[in-house]
Amino acid sequence: MMRVSGVAITVLADNRSACGLESEHGLSFWVQTANRTLLFDTGQGEAMPRNAMALGIDIGRADAIILSHGHYDHTGNLSVALERAGRAELLLHADALRTRYSIHASPKPIGMPPAAREAVRVAGDARRRWVTQPVELDVGVWLTGPVPRETSFENTGGPFYWDADGLEPDPILDDLSLCVRTNAGWVVCLGCCHAGVVNTLQHILRELGGTKILAVIGGMHLRHADSERLERTAAALEEYDIPYLYPCHCTGEAATAFLQERFPKAVQPVFAGLKISF
Repeated sequence: MMRVSGVAITVLADNRSACGLESEHGLSFWVQTANRTLLFDTGQGEAMPRNAMALGIDIGRADAIILSHGHYDHTGNLSVALERAGRAELLLHADALRTRYSIHASPKPIGMPPAAREAVRVAGDARRRWVTQPVELDVGVWLTGPVPRETSFENTGGPFYWDADGLEPDPILDDLSLCVRTNAGWVVCLGCCHAGVVNTLQHILRELGGTKILAVIGGMHLRHADSERLERTAAALEEYDIPYLYPCHCTGEAATAFLQERFPKAVQPVFAGLKISF
């Protein structure tokens, strides 16, 4: 399988930010290879477009806009992104449009905001591509498509449902990740990784090839994980021997601290404004 010569990732939105930039509960990455410029998720509020402007990034240059899944904190500003990047293709799974809830004491709507839903509709078949399997966007640049749920210890990470009464569990089958194959291994961008980070990495190596994961950046949705899940996740990551780990967004402070303790050389801080290259 062909590889890219390198990839650069800029964090446009995250729960933390560099001085002078905005933070929010949301996620957005600007991903560049020699041939492709990609906007991976669009955050929740105004952090993504404002931080992009502050960093000198023109989101109108995006070749493609990718939605990792259909939650509000990854799909805000989608209408703005599609309008500015008028030639960009939109890639997502059809389930991203479903009505969804998180139910703790009471149901909370967590699906796409109305403006984002309308933007997907207006994009139409000319700009919109439904992702149902692994998709190669360019040489060495892939979307995982839906990820099989195989491990016994991973779950979606929360009480997620399609209905406000909690009768229909939401498996979040639209969860997908972006991965770029460099000469040194795969660089993997996660949204929330509701499919589970171990499931996702297994899927990449089995379906797309290779034996090495070079870096993983993004949300791992471990903030509600019990000790068994954390331990077994760490054991699997240890087997993969990943040089660079960038947990952020929904990973959770306690889980991030746990990973930092287990992998002190690999785990790196993440914040809006961070720029990394491989």
